[in-house]
Amino acid sequence: MRKFIFNTSLISAVFSGWSTVQATRHGPRDWRLALLWLSWGISVALAVGSIRDEAKQQQIGR
Repeated sequence: MRKFIFNTSLISAVFSGWSTVQATRHGPRDWRLALLWLSWGISVALAVGSIRDEAKQQQIGR
């Protein structure tokens, strides 16, 4: 669990999620908002995937 909490890529994705929420609350509702949420979801998925790959590599290297 610690590897997820302290990973900088996941922290960055969380902060970008905050700005996505703010854009949803205060910005126009159009196709760009959907793309913003889609790109945020992809960045979170990539961050979690890279953390899992790093953990797997560390287990193999032991």
